[in-house]
Order: sequence, then structure tokens, then C-alpha cells
Amino acid sequence: MAEKSMDCPRFPEPGAPVRILVVDDDQDNLLLLNYQLLQLLDCTVISAQDGQTAISLAQTYVPDLILLDIMLPTMDGLEVARALKQTSQTEAIPIIAVTAMARSLDQELATAAGCDDYVCKPYEMETLLAAIARHLNAPIVLTSPLLEQA
Repeated sequence: MAEKSMDCPRFPEPGAPVRILVVDDDQDNLLLLNYQLLQLLDCTVISAQDGQTAISLAQTYVPDLILLDIMLPTMDGLEVARALKQTSQTEAIPIIAVTAMARSLDQELATAAGCDDYVCKPYEMETLLAAIARHLNAPIVLTSPLLEQA
């Protein structure tokens, strides 16, 4: 198995597994991200398919990072980001918008709403991992047969 180490600027407690909240209303995207994160990062993944559930889970579990789709039913990702950044319990959680909305205006709106980073779908897994690495506090060691092909 190949191993890669990515230096990153933020991490919970030494030895504690990273908790990532993944929010996407598309079940296939959710399953794919869950699988990839579990396989590549060996982290704890929490999933939500709508904005209200995402806020509730973020307040309950206080994840280390949130991957947030923007186009969600009922409450969109921008509203979710704003709500999370207005609460002291969740305001420091880094939010990465992972969305098909690729215009520069969309990125500006996401940033204004409180997203700390922005990854456009479809994305290369390395791009998403680099964004995740930018917002965690310790090196991430990736171990996966997928990396042997790189």
C-alpha cells in the first residue's frame, strides 16, 4: 500500500479520530464521499441529507470539519453555513463547500456565508483531500490501494 502524508494546519486531539460531517442531498454523492473518506482518511463520518439535520448534527457532535453541498432542500447550504457561524458552539468549525455551482459569484456567496473553502463538483479526490488538509491541525497519512496508481 502506498502512503502519502499531507501537512495540515488544524486537528482535534492527538490520537483522536477526525470527525467529518458530510452534507449532500444526493444519496450517491453521500455514499461515495463516506466511502472515500473512511478508506483514505480512516475518520469518523457523520452524514446529513438536508440543512436542518446538518445543523442539528453539527451542534450534537461538533465535527472537526464540514463538507457542505450548497443546493439542499428546504434550507440551502448558504443558510446552513450562516447559521453554524452564528453559534458559538459551531462557529469555529471549518466548512468546505462542495458543490456543482462553479461560478466565481457562487464562490463569493459561499465565502460571505461563512464557508472557509470551496471545491467544485466534479472534483478530483486529491483536490478535496488538499482542501481538507488545509483545515486540519496535523498531518493526514493516507493509506489506500488507490494511491498506488498515482
